Amino acid sequence: MAWYAYCIGEKPAFPELARHRKPIPLQSVTGIGGNQVFLYPASDLAIVVSEHNPAEEMNQKAGMDHAKVIADCFKHSTVLPFRFGTVFADDEGLRKSIRSNQRQFQSNLERLQGKTEMHLKIVVDSCCKDLEKHLPLEGVGKEYLSNLRESATRQRERQTRARAVAFQMHRMFAPLDEEVSCRLTDSGRMVLDIAHLIDRKSVERYHNKYTTTSAMMRECQMQLSGPWPPYHFVHRLTRGAHVATHAPAHAVQQPQVPAIGVQMQPAMV
Repeated sequence: MAWYAYCIGEKPAFPELARHRKPIPLQSVTGIGGNQVFLYPASDLAIVVSEHNPAEEMNQKAGMDHAKVIADCFKHSTVLPFRFGTVFADDEGLRKSIRSNQRQFQSNLERLQGKTEMHLKIVVDSCCKDLEKHLPLEGVGKEYLSNLRESATRQRERQTRARAVAFQMHRMFAPLDEEVSCRLTDSGRMVLDIAHLIDRKSVERYHNKYTTTSAMMRECQMQLSGPWPPYHFVHRLTRGAHVATHAPAHAVQQPQVPAIGVQMQPAMV
């Protein structure tokens, strides 16, 4: 039987597993395609899975179902999410993958225990949009070289601006850890995606700090989502672990996860 994998949790967080050595249904939780979700015991770990049908389409709806199962489990346990689309061909494949990475998984669960992820999306008007010009495809002489210098200057200014905003967010929110990415839109705006790792007990304080900060940063458009399972930080911790060895060979596009006011794309392992 093939298993579709959602996440790894702490076995003690699911008392119903204490007397079982085989997979048992996780009550009131349904997975992709409405399939029953199971808790699969593996030493001190609980692997959250459902039976996999190769005919099931891994589309946007499936991605939403995948994220919902992880969110439901996160209410009860620290979790390490599997990458969307991870499938193990059989019981032996699942057990082998968990055994080969068990020490790392347990270490990561301990490190992330009691932690959650908050996500900030910050849109900043380009600090040099008045200089925007299209470089000619071909050119010689002073005008062409001048355009190249202007392009390089704009790039440095954007990088400096992005670093300054990211530093402000770090100083104001003081997260335990963070992941930051930046991209430039066609309209010349910068978009920063910032994931902050914080204590779960600090979520209310984080929301209060967001309210204060968004009022201060009037030149930016800020959006907040969370709390989430620690998607970005699981990715960092398990980089190099072969948890997706038995995943389908075809590429599966990562789905976006719904949030209030903003959609974010989690970086799963």
